[in-house]
Amino acid sequence: MSNVQITDPFFAKAIADISANNTLFFTPKQLLYFLDNRLRSKSKSISRFSWLFLYLFLNLFTSIFIVVPLIINFIFIWKFCNNTISSKLNITNRKDNARNLQIIGGILLCIGIIFSFTLSLSSRTVILFVTILITGLFSLYLGTRQLGRIKFLTQEFLLSQSQFQDWLARWQQINGSILKILPSPKQENTPATINPDVTAYSFDRLVVCDTASIAQLLIANNFHFENNCAILSITGYPQSIFDTTMQMLRRNPDLKVYAIHDCNPRGIALVHNLRTNANWFLNSEIAIIDIGLTPRQIIATKRGMFIQSSPESTQAAKQLPEEIRQSLSAEELAWLESGKFVELESFTPQRIIKVLQKGIAGSQTLESDDSSLLLVGNTGNDMYVVESFG
Repeated sequence: MSNVQITDPFFAKAIADISANNTLFFTPKQLLYFLDNRLRSKSKSISRFSWLFLYLFLNLFTSIFIVVPLIINFIFIWKFCNNTISSKLNITNRKDNARNLQIIGGILLCIGIIFSFTLSLSSRTVILFVTILITGLFSLYLGTRQLGRIKFLTQEFLLSQSQFQDWLARWQQINGSILKILPSPKQENTPATINPDVTAYSFDRLVVCDTASIAQLLIANNFHFENNCAILSITGYPQSIFDTTMQMLRRNPDLKVYAIHDCNPRGIALVHNLRTNANWFLNSEIAIIDIGLTPRQIIATKRGMFIQSSPESTQAAKQLPEEIRQSLSAEELAWLESGKFVELESFTPQRIIKVLQKGIAGSQTLESDDSSLLLVGNTGNDMYVVESFG
């Protein structure tokens, strides 16, 4: 791909890291996100020492002129400001550029203060003094403002889906198939034969995903065995055992349901669908725990996430049922209606599994005062929301 250098060792290490040294299955889209993040990390910003040296040299070299140093400062400020909102840079680089703006602002304010004490305040020097101070304050303000909003800015992939598929096909052609990469979930409509002795039992927990790919990921990594739970998708995956599993689940009045989903209008509607769909848990008093991903969690997080946006997501958010809209804060609604969304597949398999395990462990005593869950609703079929996604 143009402008991106990638080697066999780089690709091999990415595969080893996302699979936790070939112990976890992952989806192709997770690998795409993972590679994209690694490529962003490789594109380092110019070092602070380098640009500071150039910045100070140019200002000192042109100090005999009045206008030129100001033009130089505006160029640096414009460049750094653009970098703070660049969808091609990662959050670390964006923050570095915002801090660069603060540094320029601090330098200009110091120069302005020193300038005011050392020069006679003629009309010409007053104008220059005020200009320096305003420019410094403006740069300081821009840097501080951008630092506060960087984690909510959207991103774009550095590589396209077709480029990624070309890389993947080329790699497997030369190095053989990747053992831990998952194929697309298969639609198997023929019911599987299950031992009647097994169907006589039920499960204490059910994990429901909004996509078949995440359900497939959890099943492939034996999450259901290690955590004694059933795993289904809202779309009915896996089809071959879906009806039988639902029959088993309905036998347990103490069943707990854990919803895990993308942070987009479809994902946000997952819990609502579970509560209002007759094929799921309509008129049931079971507890439903929303693991995430929710706008509340994204807004509260201190770490960056891969936020995208689309007009389709804006339209879908505005068409959410009123019951769902009432369960969201004004800030969450504004976030969704701006078209922003985050996909679960932007996280590694290890992160998704850990977050889900933590959510299950934290829900053992829902009424506990030290529970990390937030209750939404106060009558039967209560919903609990996990406050933090990992």
